[in-house]
Amino acid sequence: EQNRISTNKAPKPVGLYPHARRVGNLLFLSGVGPRVAGSDDTDSAVPGLKLDKNGNFIEFDFEAQCRSVFDNVRIILEESGSSWDQLVDVTVFLTNMKDDFPIYNRLWAEYFGENPPCRTTLEINCLPTPIGIELKVLATID
Repeated sequence: EQNRISTNKAPKPVGLYPHARRVGNLLFLSGVGPRVAGSDDTDSAVPGLKLDKNGNFIEFDFEAQCRSVFDNVRIILEESGSSWDQLVDVTVFLTNMKDDFPIYNRLWAEYFGENPPCRTTLEINCLPTPIGIELKVLATID
């Protein structure tokens, strides 16, 4: 049993893929970034991000991006019939480990409290859009 799940309450994918796919009692989410749902692919759709005409950062608020990613993941989980507390495994991709990991770690503790899922954190060179964080998650679903 493989169900593809997409929702207009989360940012639309930047390619041909669903927001999530259910296989048995597991829910696999495609990579989730901080763009705001209902927005197009422009940079103004990313919380805390402003670029100049050459694509250089004028403003970059990693905490705002991190909170937005968590919100987007929560929306996709709930729209799929799962929930935040059913997360099992989270892979986070950061474009600046040195600067952003301490903020991510603090927000992680705020959002997950007593029962955190497994976690892997990787620094990567860049993401498909000018963002600083993307999450890849696995959850259970009843």
